[in-house]
Amino acid sequence: MPTLFDPLRIGDLELPNRIIMAPMTRSRAQADGCVPDIVADYYRQRASAGLILSEAIYISPMAKGYVRTPGLATPQHVEAWSHVTKAVHEAGGRIFAQLYHTGRVALPDWLPGGAQPVSSSAIAIKGQNKTDDGPKDFVTPRALETSEIAGAADEYANAAKNAIAAGFDGVEIHAASGYLIQQFLDAAINQRTDAYGGSVENRARFLFEVVEAVSGAIGAGRTGIKLSPRIKFNDVSEPDAEAVYPYVTKNLRADLAYLHGAKQGGYDIHPVARANYKGVYFAGAGFTLQSGSEALAQGAADAIVFGRPYLANPDLVRRYRDNLPLADADPKTIYWGGAQGYTDYPAHA
Repeated sequence: MPTLFDPLRIGDLELPNRIIMAPMTRSRAQADGCVPDIVADYYRQRASAGLILSEAIYISPMAKGYVRTPGLATPQHVEAWSHVTKAVHEAGGRIFAQLYHTGRVALPDWLPGGAQPVSSSAIAIKGQNKTDDGPKDFVTPRALETSEIAGAADEYANAAKNAIAAGFDGVEIHAASGYLIQQFLDAAINQRTDAYGGSVENRARFLFEVVEAVSGAIGAGRTGIKLSPRIKFNDVSEPDAEAVYPYVTKNLRADLAYLHGAKQGGYDIHPVARANYKGVYFAGAGFTLQSGSEALAQGAADAIVFGRPYLANPDLVRRYRDNLPLADADPKTIYWGGAQGYTDYPAHA
């Protein structure tokens, strides 16, 4: 009966415990997508996690969807991230890079030449994105041409190779949160009539092509993937999630480093993934020390992903192990800013 403090092997990597730090956007990157040295401090402070999953990192210039978010698309990005991974490794930690293409979430403001964002189909998100000039309406994206889709999968593979060059231990493919991969999975967004639209198998085709491209580039044992069905974010609907996610989890290759499932909407991915996926499973979203420990004891997951507790508790592993009280994060400093609310939360005395 495993506990949060038992080791776990994922691929070729041995984790000292099963407490995983969730990927959380903190918006501290520079305008060019490079991360400053303060980001190295932030992740180094949290290196006692069994595995750190980085904030989402855009894979190409067309993939950027928010202000002050980081990339892994240029040599400068690789150099900047290398300082982060070096700091984490020197502190005894392990870190994967979460890679994403935001698709229709992007605004022309951040894309090369003010380009139109791309998606599975030309359907805009309802609502607005935040910019330095205030909120702006999402725009109608351009549907990717069939001939362009293989190139999009290659962008994930190239970013994965950049991640390894930067010293990351592996990557997590972000197939959730309403970003490009989920824009293909969601029948309410994907209105295509080619081999990437219509049936569940067709809509999942891009996801599997990305997995194969990344695994081929850096190895399956260094590749994880995140799913979050019906997440209440970025206009995700997924009317047939009950058909999509059993198919996806049954057909994912079992030699991946892990599958990361997050229950953040009206569909519980955890029992579906556990029943169908034969590899290592990380369960995330909303767990506490008690509920996470129970999930492991019941065999519902192999590791538990914690997000919000890591904001103000860099030493979360010790606090959970020794039953120490948790600090509360200041919600006003989660995004943007500098050290305040980022690297100034102390470890417990």
